[in-house]
Amino acid sequence: MTSEEQPKAEHRSRPTSAEFRDFVATGWAPRATEPTPRSEVADVTVPRREAVSAEFAGERLVIPAGGLKVRSNDCDYVFRPHTAFSWLSGLGADREPDAVLVLDPLEQGGHETTLFFRPLAPRDSEEFFADSRYGEFWVGARPTIADVESELGVRARHIDELKDVLAKDAGQVQLRVVRDADAAVAALVDEVRQQAGVTESQTEVDEALSRSLSTRRMVKDAWEVDEMRKAVAATHHGFEGIIADLPEAVRRGRGERWVEGVFGLYARHEGNGVGYDSICASGDHANTLHWIKNTGDIRDGDLILVDAGVEVDSLFTADVTRTLPVNGIFSEPQRRVYDAVLAAQEAGLAAVKPGNRFKDVHAAAIRVIAEHLHAWGLLPDGVTVDQTLDPEHGQYHRRWMVHGTSHHLGMDVHDCQLALREDYMDAELVPGMILTVEPGLYFKADDELVPDELRGIGVRIEDDVLVTADGHENLSAAMPRTSADVERWIAQVQERGRP
Repeated sequence: MTSEEQPKAEHRSRPTSAEFRDFVATGWAPRATEPTPRSEVADVTVPRREAVSAEFAGERLVIPAGGLKVRSNDCDYVFRPHTAFSWLSGLGADREPDAVLVLDPLEQGGHETTLFFRPLAPRDSEEFFADSRYGEFWVGARPTIADVESELGVRARHIDELKDVLAKDAGQVQLRVVRDADAAVAALVDEVRQQAGVTESQTEVDEALSRSLSTRRMVKDAWEVDEMRKAVAATHHGFEGIIADLPEAVRRGRGERWVEGVFGLYARHEGNGVGYDSICASGDHANTLHWIKNTGDIRDGDLILVDAGVEVDSLFTADVTRTLPVNGIFSEPQRRVYDAVLAAQEAGLAAVKPGNRFKDVHAAAIRVIAEHLHAWGLLPDGVTVDQTLDPEHGQYHRRWMVHGTSHHLGMDVHDCQLALREDYMDAELVPGMILTVEPGLYFKADDELVPDELRGIGVRIEDDVLVTADGHENLSAAMPRTSADVERWIAQVQERGRP
């Protein structure tokens, strides 16, 4: 078992009589025998595994899904498989806790893929009726071995057989594991290595596998791009649901929670859920970059910064930010800050094209931010735009925009995080990459270096951008961005109501 252990409550009744066991095991209609249809993603994962197989020829690769995490006592968090496991297996949403994907080297070259998991238990087993964590009575039926093989087009075996497979010719065949996916499986791999006489540290060996699987996700194929389009479209609907309900959020109080809940409704209905904790930051809360408490009121006259994304069942997630005037109209100071951020975003978007480097996007956007801060007299006396952009002796502008302008986006909201700097910040942009462009300006309410009329204003504008052969496509372009368009958008949505 790789899931976190739940404490057992002694007061819970457990039917144990032989008579009950016999009774509960009988009288059920036969299970369906039709094979599970082959999943669309089954064909998509084949070239992914083939590429990984070629890179790690002759080696045994272990990619766990991870296990259930205890939220409290006997309640688990909703399961979300490790991204590397999902990318290689095709299983998304909440599938399959405790599973492990193994790529086993073949003598003739290449690998055989096997999914080890906990299959459906028979109805005469105690698990069927008595196990509240895994039992069919409690959480529903799991797939059978045949179901998984039919759905994914790979071999499937019971998880109890995993150790024997890993131990086979251990010491002769290089063994690698995605360590951070499941500590128990990593410990099992280490045990197998030690028993085979492998005593030197294998940390770098394992890290190389994890890094490769992370870096390979940088360039999306056509299927992945379509999944991102679905995630963005659902996110668009969620934002319009928020806009439609802004008056209600103001009226009810604790409006940030109301906004969070409205978006969560769309995320859960149109996708798997939210791709990350939504930031619903009204007023000065927008100046706390990762404000996910969402406990504040929303007041007429304030801005609300909403950074949210729907994750679809394949685990691809959008990541969009819009800053909205709560009453539908920007004040003059709000518009001034908003338009400055938009100008910076336009510069960043223009830098998204093949041949440019990833870091060029931030450089283009942050120069515009620095120019506005300089023009507004916020930089220290005598400091020029070029001086503040000096990475060694400047950076004064970062007081008001501390974060980067972009990150890769895909199955993780901060995708490909294990990639080396030369493969990320210093890499050339190529068609198929998807990244965010999200500059901001944040003037905290207690910042005495800022004019009174700007204090408490926080603005970020973020879009999801696909690199194309001749430039880029803004996947979230249907969501208005200019201050005038945002005002029209709010008026139109509130007139027609929720989408």
